This record gives sequence, C-alpha cells and structure tokens, in this order.
Amino acid sequence: MQGQTDNAILDANLQRRLRNAMTDAERRLWSVLRGKQLDGCKFRRQHPYYRYILDFVCLERRLVIEVDGGQHAGSQYDAVRDRFLAEGGFRVLRFWDNDVLTQTQAVAETIHRNLVDLAQHHPLPGPPLEGEGEETP
Repeated sequence: MQGQTDNAILDANLQRRLRNAMTDAERRLWSVLRGKQLDGCKFRRQHPYYRYILDFVCLERRLVIEVDGGQHAGSQYDAVRDRFLAEGGFRVLRFWDNDVLTQTQAVAETIHRNLVDLAQHHPLPGPPLEGEGEETP
C-alpha cells in the first residue's frame, strides 16, 4: 500500500526479521491462513500499514488478525491502533497466543465466519479488469 505507510517502518529487513521470528502461535495460525485456505482469501503476514505492522491481513476483505501474548492485556496502545484501523475500514480480530495454540480450529472457524460476513457486506465490485467483461466492437 504505497503512499500510506510511514517510512520509519519500511525498512525491508524489519518485515523479514519479523516473519523469521514469528512466535509459535503466529506460526500455527499462518499454517491455517496461507495458501488461500479460508474462503479463497489471500493473507499477508507482517504487512506495513501507516505506522503499524499488521500480524496478518486480508486486504481484499479488509480483515486484520492480531495474535497477542500476555503483554497486550488491557493495552491502551492496542485500543488506539484498533480504532485507527477501524476508521480505515478494517475489521480487527485479536486472539490470545494460548487460544491459537490450543483451539486452532475454533480460531480458524471464527476467522472464516468473519471472512464470509465481510464478503456479504462488501460494496459492489469495481469495473472489470482490462480484458474482462463485454467485448467492444
């Protein structure tokens, strides 16, 4: 999302370092999200957006998924961040590390339900891509 991201977090190595240092819970959830396994949706991991790095995001459905450890309990920073993302049109889901590790299927089902819900409430699609749609004479 060029033009939206704060240059302070665009260090190419930062995203790579974060992807390589995923927690066990993030790694487990990525195994569920990758490869368009949920409703055919593509997810990105450690994706920059303005001044934030999003754990996981489906840009098509505007769904952000954050996996949190205990240090996030009652975090005012997270509340501000979630409001900012909501104002940008994103739905934010937060899961505790422990829930991802012990209830992976339930977490995946919650994500899937949200993806389906967002697809049903998605605005009308844009015009067809070049080469699609009706042929011109």
